[in-house]
Amino acid sequence: MARGSSKRDFTPVFDPDCGDAALTCARQDIVIGRWQGLRELLRTTGPDWPARGHRIRLLAQACAGSSTVESWLAAEPHSADALVLRAATETARAFHVAIAAGRGVPIDQQRIDTAVLSCLRAADACPEDPTPWISLISVARLYPAGVRRQELGRWWDELHRRDPYSVEGHLQVLHYYSARWHGSHGLMYDFARDAAGVAPPGCPLPVLVQYARVEEFRYALDAARGRHASMGLGQHWSNDGAVSDVRRTWQRWITGRADGDIAPGEVRDLNHLAHAACQAGIHDIAEALLGLLGRRATRAPWAYTGDPEKQLVRWRKEVGMRG
Repeated sequence: MARGSSKRDFTPVFDPDCGDAALTCARQDIVIGRWQGLRELLRTTGPDWPARGHRIRLLAQACAGSSTVESWLAAEPHSADALVLRAATETARAFHVAIAAGRGVPIDQQRIDTAVLSCLRAADACPEDPTPWISLISVARLYPAGVRRQELGRWWDELHRRDPYSVEGHLQVLHYYSARWHGSHGLMYDFARDAAGVAPPGCPLPVLVQYARVEEFRYALDAARGRHASMGLGQHWSNDGAVSDVRRTWQRWITGRADGDIAPGEVRDLNHLAHAACQAGIHDIAEALLGLLGRRATRAPWAYTGDPEKQLVRWRKEVGMRG
């Protein structure tokens, strides 16, 4: 350790690719308009659905502001991988428009329909892939009244048949059922706890309950905007139910794992559980989770409760970690 270093020397790394070096390399190709790196990345990823979903989600965010995926499709119009990425990219573009318009402002339905049609085309082109169905459930949120229950159920069945333990797929349904979109806190928590209850040991699905708690917190902050935002939120993270949820997720997910390796696609999930453990004051679990993460950090959910870097440094110090 260098002279003068201390616990305060810890600096989290907010890598948008969560340590996925191959993804970082492919994303650099997007900047210069090259699509060949995307093709090679998705080809080598193969049917590793969690890794594929993680990579396509982040590639789509990068492709949304460029024409790279369109260039790929122009060169290889029947490429299943290109069609799947195009569907995710159209979904990302629709959300960007919605965010720019502002909360509660409807966007052109034709844009949403375009994304839906892209998802359905991708699902036909790559019938074994759950990813287009994840994109489809995601974009369904943007319809002002949502979609018919039967339609959402059919899309969910298609996804579940292909990847029954998809965290990203479950997360999109959770968002859909949240009070900020087309459901309620109760419906959202019921879905999260039902999914956690059937997850096998070592599966990360129990962390959906922590995502639900973040969603509820964000909704409360929005509702309190302009007033005292902290009113009624003092025990949000540390009430008995929140503490029990953290311990339950830790037990089902982390202690049930066969190994200690954390895949890039799990870094965001692990940050949600670590944040919940810190906020709940469960120092033994928080220390273990922060140790698993090392310097790998995601800005959400830390950004919802303060400055992400300052919180991570403070909590590591508070639970007695060095460096």
